[in-house]
Amino acid sequence: MMDLRRIRDLWWRSDVMVRDFPLALLLTVVSLLPEFQGNGTQLSDLPARPHDALAVAVIALESLPLTVRRRWPAVSLVLVSLGFALDQLFTYHAVAGTALPIALVSAGAHLERHRRVTVLLLSAAYLPLVVALDRLGSNEGPADLALFYLALVLAWAIGAWLRSTRAAEAERRRHIAQATRAAERTRIARELHDVVTHHVTAMVVQAEAARYLTAAPERLDAALSAVTDTGRRAISDLRHLLDLLNPDHDTDVSTPSTADLRTLVEQTRQAGQPVEYTEEGESAGSSGSAEFVAYRIVQESLTNALKYAHGSRTVVRVRHGEKEISVEVGTDGSGQRTGSLGGSGRGLAGLRERVEALDGEFSADRQADGGFVVRARIPTGSSL
Repeated sequence: MMDLRRIRDLWWRSDVMVRDFPLALLLTVVSLLPEFQGNGTQLSDLPARPHDALAVAVIALESLPLTVRRRWPAVSLVLVSLGFALDQLFTYHAVAGTALPIALVSAGAHLERHRRVTVLLLSAAYLPLVVALDRLGSNEGPADLALFYLALVLAWAIGAWLRSTRAAEAERRRHIAQATRAAERTRIARELHDVVTHHVTAMVVQAEAARYLTAAPERLDAALSAVTDTGRRAISDLRHLLDLLNPDHDTDVSTPSTADLRTLVEQTRQAGQPVEYTEEGESAGSSGSAEFVAYRIVQESLTNALKYAHGSRTVVRVRHGEKEISVEVGTDGSGQRTGSLGGSGRGLAGLRERVEALDGEFSADRQADGGFVVRARIPTGSSL
């Protein structure tokens, strides 16, 4: 089985002329066999002529150019047509006449330039052939000659249809590849935004707070240690993200889930944000995509709380249901906005897209007291 598979792979990797040569050789050999002489395509009612040395040359001209029918379709079609005309004029009526519709199909499928000119020239050359056969004594009626011409047109049309189908498939694959690349870039941008923004925001807030602690060395040391720890976690998370994006990474790389929320909340508290965390129910353990999205919602919401409501009371509620995970993160607006930090809005937009991809519901609204609340309902039966 392995040998057959290796032979098949070698065959498909070989040059197209190598793959087309067996058919050309087969038609040549069959046409020269005595049993098949005079049993080929017959455009006239003239009696078949016995094969001679000239017949060998005509048959070779008629069939062997099929070897280049996909590499040089125009050359193949011209030579095969010339061989076919000589075959009919010398009345050999060889089986090699089958090469003409094959060459037409190949030219219709693979000819890139001068397609209309080729069709017009071949159509124009058909009339002199019919006239020459008539002068040799052929009594074929116009209806039969027209039917044969339509058969040749049909062969070309089949090739043209194959060409258009192949082009449409190539275009479809190109669009799929573009969409895939765009989706992958979007996914990478979201992950980088979630990882980098959260940690950098925490570091900036901690560093700004440390500026006012120069008179309290013990508190300053703790604040700078928090900045260092946050930077190390940022490096660790970035390495983790690179592992996820590396297709050659062999080890099992885990993604954040609701089990990591307590650590996330504690990191935010160290950055100076008062966070109350409540978790109801237990994780099902099999809703990976839903838990990952829930984690990102809490992470982005806490990042925004640090940016825009630093010092505000922040409440995080996560409830594990039988079929969904509910997340609510809100601030009361009692803190002060950090003016040095800006946002692009990508975070909330990305969260909405993630939740909607799982057929969930997402909202982010400003409250009457100046606070902000993010709510999400994420079904656990779907996957990204």
